[in-house]
Amino acid sequence: MTHYDTLVEALNDLEAKGFTTDFKIAFDKLECKTTGVCLNPNAFEIVAHYRFEGENDPDDSSVVYAITAKDGSMKGVLVNAYGVYGDTISDDLIKKLAINE
Repeated sequence: MTHYDTLVEALNDLEAKGFTTDFKIAFDKLECKTTGVCLNPNAFEIVAHYRFEGENDPDDSSVVYAITAKDGSMKGVLVNAYGVYGDTISDDLIKKLAINE
């Protein structure tokens, strides 16, 4: 897996690799921010993830997910906080986004 020093470096490299869709969490789905297209947990796969912690504040933490739709229709990224600042999401989406390291 590639190592990135910063969140911006990861996002720029992933975009160069074709991960151009910007996803957001919509409780039980991932939603494309620009088109509104939604993917259920069974419709996408996480192909990589990267964690980042704030330099001065460990509570300033985020994770970047590189995501592909199983039907090949889109590739994109989801940036989400983890810990107490994480989004409210469904159990199915939590299972899908769980990081097993």
